[in-house]
Amino acid sequence: MWKKLSLLLMTMLFVVVAAACSSGAKEEEKEKEEPKKEAETITVTHELGETEVPKNPEKVAVFDYGTLSTMDTLDIEVAGLPKDPVPSYLSKYEDEKYENLGGLKEPDFEKIHAMQPDLIIISGRQADMYDQFTEIAPTIYLGVDESDYMNSFKKNTEIVGEIFGKEDEVKTELAKIDKDVQAVKDQATKSGKTGLIVLASEGEMSAYGPGSRFGIIHDALGVTPVDKNIKVDNHGDKISFEYIVEKDPDYLFLVDRGAVIGGKASAEQVVENDLMKNTKAVKNDNVVYLDGNYWYLSGGGLGSVSAMVKEVAEGLK
Repeated sequence: MWKKLSLLLMTMLFVVVAAACSSGAKEEEKEKEEPKKEAETITVTHELGETEVPKNPEKVAVFDYGTLSTMDTLDIEVAGLPKDPVPSYLSKYEDEKYENLGGLKEPDFEKIHAMQPDLIIISGRQADMYDQFTEIAPTIYLGVDESDYMNSFKKNTEIVGEIFGKEDEVKTELAKIDKDVQAVKDQATKSGKTGLIVLASEGEMSAYGPGSRFGIIHDALGVTPVDKNIKVDNHGDKISFEYIVEKDPDYLFLVDRGAVIGGKASAEQVVENDLMKNTKAVKNDNVVYLDGNYWYLSGGGLGSVSAMVKEVAEGLK
């Protein structure tokens, strides 16, 4: 009896094993017949080259705060960023769940390697390190072309929308900004008043005109430059109080660099100088303090550009 029972159990075991092997073989055949689909990619053409970028990348390292502003507006996840310093209106990205990848000009390449991002986004402050980034992951440059600010900003935003499947949302947000820009332009053009943009940096002053990093005020928003011969330079054209008094703009737009990079704020010192008291801008209370978190740290993003336009609109009232 025990022999018969043992024989029966062995027979059943053989049938189960045979069935499993058959099933495994069928799965292998199925895998051979149906190869895995490759992840979808798009080709992004940018100032530093062409890059094959995966659609909807999961791990994104962002070294451009303007792009971070755009991604924040569009509710796109970010894995890591430089946190030295983070614009105040984007302070949520200081949270530990976002990898700290160093500074804007001093990326922590060891941490970037360890993070293994699917995509890296950079801009002007990291342009000379492009090759180092590309060794780690697909890297695209989304810096703003200051000589064609609005079109460049829109193109960059549309690229982000295409990568993450947010094309419709991008169209909606850009349409809102276009409407606000046109309203400010109409207001500024109608007034015919002049303006001067000054960056205050710990006691020093630089002027910016059309085609410059802050030139959107003249080029897109229609404020007439008080001086059309300001040198176009990323660091601005060094000026003195005497220069401002001589040009005497109707509006003075001030950006304080020190206030947003952890240095000493100095924008108010520009206005408090005795030489400035009789200028039109000071006498008529037309000194417009622009938030450096938008203008200096993170220009060229959906959130930042929208805020920048609104700040100028408020200043011109």
